[in-house]
Amino acid sequence: MKRLVIASLFATTLLGAQAQSFTDTARVRSAEPQYETVDVPRNECTSQWINEDRRGAYQPQNRQQDRQYGGAIVGGLAGGVLGHQIGGGSGKDAATALGVVLGAITGDRLENRNQAPQYSQNSQYPQYGQYQDGQREVQRCRTVNDRQSRITGYRVTYEYRGQHYTTMMRGNPGNSLPVRVSVQPMERY
Repeated sequence: MKRLVIASLFATTLLGAQAQSFTDTARVRSAEPQYETVDVPRNECTSQWINEDRRGAYQPQNRQQDRQYGGAIVGGLAGGVLGHQIGGGSGKDAATALGVVLGAITGDRLENRNQAPQYSQNSQYPQYGQYQDGQREVQRCRTVNDRQSRITGYRVTYEYRGQHYTTMMRGNPGNSLPVRVSVQPMERY
C-alpha cells in the first residue's frame, strides 16, 4: 500500500511539473540573408580540323597558309614562249594563248602542291575542290566551373518581451514572427 501511495504522489508531481506552452508573436528586428558560394559545372566545347599523317598520328591544322602566285606567273610566261615557238600563221596566236593558260595552271599546281586545304570562315566544310582524305573535324570539350552565390537562409534577430534572440530560418519572416512560449514552474530549494 505504501508503494501505491508513493507512486501516485510521484505521478502527481510529474504532471504538475510538466510545462505548458502557447503561441505568441515576436517583433522582428532584422533578417540578414546568408549566402554560400557554389561551383556550377558546364561544358565548353571547341571544334578543329585535324590531318592524319602516314603514321596514324593526328595533328591540328591551326595555321592558315597564303596561296602563292609566282608559279602561275612563271609557268604562264614559259608556256607562252613555248606556244609561240610551235604555232605558225594565225595558229601562232592560238598556240601562244593556249601555252600561257596551260603553263599558268601547271606552275600554280607545282608552287602550291604542299598547301593544306583552306576553309571559309562562315562554313565548317572545306571549300570546293580542297578536301583531302585523312582530314576530319574533332570536337574537344572541357568542364568549366561557374561560381554562383546562393541564399542558404536568414539570420533573424527578434524581440520578445524586452529580450533579444537570434535564430536561423529558411525564409524571410517579415515584420513579425510566431513564437512558442513554454511556461514551467520552478522548484524552490
